[in-house]
Amino acid sequence: MMDRIALVVGATGITGSNLAQELVAQGWKTYGLARHPKIEKSDVFPVKADLLDPVDLMRALETVYPTHIFFTTWMRQDSETANIEVNSRMVRNLLDVLSKKNTVEHVALVTGLKHYLGPFEAYVGAGVFPNTPIREEQPRLEYPNFYYAQEDEIYRAADRDGFTWSIHRPHTVIGHAIGNLMNLGVTLAVYASICKETGKKMLWPGSEAQWRGLSDVTDSKILAQQLIWAASNKDAKNMAFNIVNGDVFRWSWMWGRIAQYFGVESEGFNGTVTPLADQLANESQTWQDIVKKYGLHDHELFELTSPWHTDLDLGRPIEVMVDMANSRKLGFGAYQNTEDSFIKLFEQLRLERVIP
Repeated sequence: MMDRIALVVGATGITGSNLAQELVAQGWKTYGLARHPKIEKSDVFPVKADLLDPVDLMRALETVYPTHIFFTTWMRQDSETANIEVNSRMVRNLLDVLSKKNTVEHVALVTGLKHYLGPFEAYVGAGVFPNTPIREEQPRLEYPNFYYAQEDEIYRAADRDGFTWSIHRPHTVIGHAIGNLMNLGVTLAVYASICKETGKKMLWPGSEAQWRGLSDVTDSKILAQQLIWAASNKDAKNMAFNIVNGDVFRWSWMWGRIAQYFGVESEGFNGTVTPLADQLANESQTWQDIVKKYGLHDHELFELTSPWHTDLDLGRPIEVMVDMANSRKLGFGAYQNTEDSFIKLFEQLRLERVIP
């Protein structure tokens, strides 16, 4: 595999870090690009670069000649218009810089279910709900979406440079990462730890539809497996793939299982929405007290948690689950039990003294 040289863009994130580890395990020479690469695995070669600065990118990638690019990052902006401008420019800058090297064979882009759901106002304000399960054949929506802009940059560069591509659309990603912008698993672990320490119940923060409806998630490791599979499979070129664990659950069941693991009581949907952003708003000192009491790594509460993202996920007024027809038909059969995804993450966080 050493003739395959991977460049993981966003290598410190929840998707990129786990992907980099899997690539190394499978024998790929792997570079990890980030603005502030804190890559502990010595077999991943760190690349410090700003995707919005072409000159900096050229400098950082001067001696890097990747055959495969895995683009797993984005930058959150104040509006979708700004999201489109900034996130498409990051993709464009990278592919333009690497175009001159003429070594890229395949580019994989990780987006998500916003491709099908659109912004919150798309299905709430307009009252038009997407059909579920979400299928890859469903067309783009009429709403502006930075995922579409990122895809278009890849299509444009592929036509110019002749590489193949794959698009990967996970549901909520569960996995280990510290300081990640969208991290439901770590957010719930920290929230449950605070509830246990303070004697409070874990209160369901979301909607009735999410509480009672079917759902699924994407383990970061199964996402990594699909990314590498698509990059290595000649029949999986120039296609979009949904990716989830392969099972479904109801939060009305999973919420209690998570609470049970942490040894706290839980309360389900009670007729009102109680967002985590509100529940955690005044808990920064509580978390610092927990860190000191149990000798944990000194992470700030909102360095670890992303309650805004968890609230968006769990607050949807519809149930959401995913169909994986495209990759299943081509033989991708990986499966991951979702309760195990959560438990393995919680155990790793405890082992690393991130939570008590």
